[in-house]
Amino acid sequence: MRGGMYNVLWTNEAAQRLAAALYYPDCLALDRKRAAARSVAAWVRPESMRAAYTPRRWSPDEDRVLLSINSPTAAAEALGRTTQSCNLRLWRLRTGQVPLPA
Repeated sequence: MRGGMYNVLWTNEAAQRLAAALYYPDCLALDRKRAAARSVAAWVRPESMRAAYTPRRWSPDEDRVLLSINSPTAAAEALGRTTQSCNLRLWRLRTGQVPLPA
């Protein structure tokens, strides 16, 4: 922060959507800003770059498997999830933060 102001950073596809909304065709803008918006629009996600996080919901069947295996490490391999994800879900099931599967 400098002088009570913040610089906000937008990246990836979110930056492309913002630039497209702000610098639409024939908008009134400085040439350098319009050029920067074109540069942002031309960005392509590299194949090696993971896409933005999208939550994968737990199904009742996965909850049953997790509870029956009772090991976050083994369940992670069986369910194709991370050990941390299985550990957290198991804790939530055991503490009643999420309902047990029917």
